[in-house]
Amino acid sequence: MIEYEGYRAVVTYDDDAGIFHGEVVDTRDVITFQGTSVRELRQAFRESVDEYLKVCAERGRTPDKPFSGNVALRLPPSVHRAATAAARSRDQSLNAWLTETISRAARTS
Repeated sequence: MIEYEGYRAVVTYDDDAGIFHGEVVDTRDVITFQGTSVRELRQAFRESVDEYLKVCAERGRTPDKPFSGNVALRLPPSVHRAATAAARSRDQSLNAWLTETISRAARTS
């Protein structure tokens, strides 16, 4: 994962073409870039993000920002109750328990 101006991107390598492909992952807009070396890839990433921000400014559009960290979550009442009980049993807030639980799950996927 690489980062620039708060935007993060994932990178894959196409061995047949001999090229790195990257895509910004934490926006709804599509921002892609590519390069034949790590140096070229990083430069293309910065240029793509800069160009995206420039185009948004020219069009009077607010750029899609990386995720805020706020998630609206709807749960069945029974799951909400069970999660609250699990958090309390660990002397944590529901938010802290959910953050820890989701972080652990995200690292293993």
